Amino acid sequence: ALAFRVFYSTQYIRHHENPFYTPEPDICHELLGHVPLFANPAFADFSQEIGLASLAASDDDVARLASLYWFTVEFGLLKEGDKVKAFGAGLLSSFGEMEWSSSHTPSQECRDSGSMSHQERPVLKPLDPAVAAKEPYPITTYQPVFFVAESLTDAKRKISTFCDTLTRPFFPQYDPLTQNIVVTKAIRRADRVSTVQMQQEKQKEFFEKQQEQ
Repeated sequence: ALAFRVFYSTQYIRHHENPFYTPEPDICHELLGHVPLFANPAFADFSQEIGLASLAASDDDVARLASLYWFTVEFGLLKEGDKVKAFGAGLLSSFGEMEWSSSHTPSQECRDSGSMSHQERPVLKPLDPAVAAKEPYPITTYQPVFFVAESLTDAKRKISTFCDTLTRPFFPQYDPLTQNIVVTKAIRRADRVSTVQMQQEKQKEFFEKQQEQ
């Protein structure tokens, strides 16, 4: 869908007992997080580029692209002067996780609400797509690790460069006039890969890594 500049939205809303955070996307996440950013053509192009790269990618590369999407479009941070600010939709729609990701001293209440009582503050790493693509992550708690871009332009450039390094049998292009995908050779549709399954595997990998430490 992303390759076609289409984004599917949920319709339900988070539970009233925990308004600051939801482990699953809800209408607040879609309207407060994604919609304002997708109204920016440059950001919409950035999201679409990841979708286009996935069309011609192997299952392993699709998993890596999904991780990059997670750490940028969903939970991305960028520098602004000496501050770190959120641009990921998962952060913009979560008051609690926005504090967790951007504050030098997240409050105890903030940490408790995201199941991060054991960690004083998140680990911030400079955005490196090759590293972010392999980083395991939880989907039911705040993120323990974030990747910080120098700017939105910097994030877009790095992701674009990473996509260009993928080995692909063909190169899809989007035709905005017909709203169709044009490819460089004849292809046959393969079985679909579930992104839900990918997220479950990433979370499993994350907790296995935690147990090893």
